Amino acid sequence: MKTLKIITFLIMVAITTTIIISGCKTPQAIIDKSGAQLWGENCARCHNAPSPATYSDDQWGIIMGHMKIKAGLTDMEAKKIATFLKSAN
Repeated sequence: MKTLKIITFLIMVAITTTIIISGCKTPQAIIDKSGAQLWGENCARCHNAPSPATYSDDQWGIIMGHMKIKAGLTDMEAKKIATFLKSAN
């Protein structure tokens, strides 16, 4: 029984370490993608992405704040998408 607890603990430590390390690095694929690419890939997953001209810069800022959380976007992804949307409207 003690061995099972130790194994379970070690597995949990390994999983936690993997999650922490993964969260600390921004994958090169995200760094290399433009805001337009990220917008097309992420927004179209759940709905038809509206035209950038649909909303003002301020409105896009608010929308991206909500969608960052809802879509699970990183800070970098959200900033790149918001910059694209604001520059295209």
